[in-house]
Amino acid sequence: MSLKLVVLLLGIASLISLGLGYYLRLIISLGKKGSMELDIKQMMLEAKDKEKQIIDEASRKAEEILNISRFEIRQKEDDNKKNEERLIKKDELLDNRQKDIDKEVEEIKKRIQEIKSIRESAEMLEGQKKEELQKIAKLTPEEAKEQILRNVERESEEDILVKMKKLEMFGQEKLEEKAKGILATSIQRLANSISSDMLTTHVAIPNDELKGKIIGKEGRNIKAFERCTGVEVIVDDTPGSITISSFDPVRRQVAKTALEKLIADGRIQPAKIEEMVKSAEDEIAKIIKQKGEEAIYETGVLGLDPRVISILGRLHFRTSYGQNVLAHSVEMAHIAGMIAEEIGANVAVAKAGALVHDIGKALDHEVVGTHVEIGRRILQKFGTDENIIKAMQAHHEEYPYETLESHIVQSADAISGGRPGARRDSVENYLKRLKDLEAVANSFKGVEKSYALQAGREIRIFVTPNEVTDLEAKKMARDIAVRIEGELKYPGEIKVTIIRESRTTEFAR
Repeated sequence: MSLKLVVLLLGIASLISLGLGYYLRLIISLGKKGSMELDIKQMMLEAKDKEKQIIDEASRKAEEILNISRFEIRQKEDDNKKNEERLIKKDELLDNRQKDIDKEVEEIKKRIQEIKSIRESAEMLEGQKKEELQKIAKLTPEEAKEQILRNVERESEEDILVKMKKLEMFGQEKLEEKAKGILATSIQRLANSISSDMLTTHVAIPNDELKGKIIGKEGRNIKAFERCTGVEVIVDDTPGSITISSFDPVRRQVAKTALEKLIADGRIQPAKIEEMVKSAEDEIAKIIKQKGEEAIYETGVLGLDPRVISILGRLHFRTSYGQNVLAHSVEMAHIAGMIAEEIGANVAVAKAGALVHDIGKALDHEVVGTHVEIGRRILQKFGTDENIIKAMQAHHEEYPYETLESHIVQSADAISGGRPGARRDSVENYLKRLKDLEAVANSFKGVEKSYALQAGREIRIFVTPNEVTDLEAKKMARDIAVRIEGELKYPGEIKVTIIRESRTTEFAR
């Protein structure tokens, strides 16, 4: 009984303690809540004050910006108004000028009409006077003129004869003086260029004993050298020198390089000749590439295909009317660039078009067509810019002038080629005849290669033995001679020589 009572009292005490604890906790939480509400109210008040400050500051700045904007707008409106007034004044001035011009035009028209009327009146009066004179003299104008001339001639016959004699003597003196001037000028112009310098190359040799080795037994070595290079080797009494003759400067350079290599090597024989000629051709190919790159670097033309540059380098060994074609092209590029810069055209296109305008001449003896058409095909094949092609293709008026740069290239060509001493027509015509001679021979089927020698007095033709028999070779020689007679103009006679030879090669192992 006492145990139950104790337990009951403990339970009541626990409940009372729980109730007191909850009550105390409630009182504490209510106190904290009151303090937090005060803090929040304080923060809200501070935030409102800050918000008011920000709004006031923003309003002030907005007002400043608006004032600045209003000022700028007023200033622009004033400027626009002034410009408008100035334009109105200009329009009024132009209108007044137009009115004055119209008045002057009308005045000029009236004067022209008056002049026409006066001229017609004068012509009418002149006709009337002529009719009156004809009636009085009973002669036509032609008869009157003839009669007057007869009278004057009869009265002044002696004076006329004396004057005619004086004029004849004076005219003869003037003609002789003119002829002497022409001859002196011609001699002076031609004195600057000797034809042998254009068509021959001299190779120095250490001693004259080498001439015998170069000729070889029964001329075997010199014949093999001429056959491989397509040039004519002249071995004469000139001490320490051998002359190489050919109208093609590339062949002469290859022959000169090969001959110098043979002289340095000392072993001169047909097999060694072929080897040295092949080595010389490779060396000249490198020079051609180098010259093309030098032209590109000097002119500053970029973007061309390397194969186009190599073909361009071949122009270093080509001349046109005695003028080096590559030097002419480089000079043209500089001129075209200056003109294009002055008139506002595309400088790069003008310079590139001028540089490659004669590129077809590098292959004109190997490909059918004019050098302009050949050049167009070369540039199109290697993806050159179409604007550059349009600029170069019209320099001989074979194609229309499609762009401003095409006019510039044509003008630069005329300036570079037309300056005094730049070209010599006689040499160019001579070289053209030699190339035409080779072209006729190469047009026949079975011809492997041909060379014009002896200043065009001989054409030496090599045929493929598998395609041409001995009998056909004789007939071909006659056909080529007949074709040359019909198509070419030349002094004297031309010797046509056809060479047909077979080679058999075996290797001993």
